Amino acid sequence: MSGDVHVRFREHLGGRFPGVTRLIVTGENRELLEQRVKPAIEAFLAARGLQLAPEKTLITHLARGFDFLGQNVRKYGDKLLIKPARKSVQTLLNKVREVLGKNKAATQAQVIMLLNPILRGWAMFHRHVVAKATFARVDHLVWTKLWMWAKRRHPRESARWIKARYFCRLGLHDWTFACSATSDLQARPFVLFRTVTLPIKRHIKVRCDANPFDPAWATYFKRRSYAH
Repeated sequence: MSGDVHVRFREHLGGRFPGVTRLIVTGENRELLEQRVKPAIEAFLAARGLQLAPEKTLITHLARGFDFLGQNVRKYGDKLLIKPARKSVQTLLNKVREVLGKNKAATQAQVIMLLNPILRGWAMFHRHVVAKATFARVDHLVWTKLWMWAKRRHPRESARWIKARYFCRLGLHDWTFACSATSDLQARPFVLFRTVTLPIKRHIKVRCDANPFDPAWATYFKRRSYAH
């Protein structure tokens, strides 16, 4: 490389960086990032009373990958893939385990109502990345925990009885964790949300010259908000 490093930061009038800001910076080599880009960022943040957290600052190669906001960014050959991070999956499974552990005597409908927001929220966060295989794996692991929850409730019953009591066939999918409505006010049955049923919707990049603070781009960002 030759020439100076150009690092440009955009701040609108009256705008301030939040106390915790996460960002990714890419460069052609490690020396460039360590010796020129990182000092430029540190100087920019220091002028605003901020600093990089040493324990969270990582310089690595894309082939090794890194976790960022619950997702793993890694380059496989010539293809860059972003997937749900293992830590994010484990955190989700820990939440499911905690809910089941605290609700050993709860009804099936209550358990479904507690788990659905957790599963749906996690899946919605990851629906824009390469997550279909992870969704299928998560559904299987959640099913395993639910099966153990049901077996603990009825230790003397057979697997066939437990299956008929807690699982049913809905459409083409068998072994669906579901139960009928508990009252006339609840017309639809309670069905556990399966993350794999959420369609993957790719994120469309914002145009590089688009400025959300420029009125000339108002129509562009309005269309994006409807489409995404």
